[in-house]
Amino acid sequence: MQRQVGELKARKLNRQETLEEERKAKLPANWESRRARAEWELEREHKKKECEKRGEDYNRIQALEVSAENADRWERKRKKKNPDPGFSGECGRSINARRGREKSDTLYPMAHSLRHGTHEPSGEGVDRMVEDLEKQIEKRSKFSRRRRFHDDADIDYINERNANFNRKAARFYGAYTAEIRQNLERGTAV
Repeated sequence: MQRQVGELKARKLNRQETLEEERKAKLPANWESRRARAEWELEREHKKKECEKRGEDYNRIQALEVSAENADRWERKRKKKNPDPGFSGECGRSINARRGREKSDTLYPMAHSLRHGTHEPSGEGVDRMVEDLEKQIEKRSKFSRRRRFHDDADIDYINERNANFNRKAARFYGAYTAEIRQNLERGTAV
């Protein structure tokens, strides 16, 4: 008889454990972290209410409870994060586009906000513009375009590529071949 009672208890406990395992299997994968987060938020709200009752600042009390090591670690982590992820999806693009339109409406006048013929330039502004234009004209007159070739120089090339090759060869070997070139031009062989 006791054996049957023991078996019944064992079956009952086994059934309860099986049901508990099934219940846990049906829960989301991040259930434990979500539950811990919810408990932390409830505790935080409770602390806030206690601080309000005592007339204290919750943020200050919270800052006093954080160790210097944790604060330093959180600060380094916060600095590593990029504050502006840019276009991080369709939603981000639409938000940034809307912000851009709002800024452009205030910064740049539109057709409906312009009033033609109402602006009269000041005398100082006109003088500055004239002075700037005169400086530009003077600068242009001093500028001369660099010539690509000299009319007086001997032509020792058949096209631009060959002219470039000859310039490089003269730069590297010109000092060594100067005497040979002079002898060839005079018509005397060495």
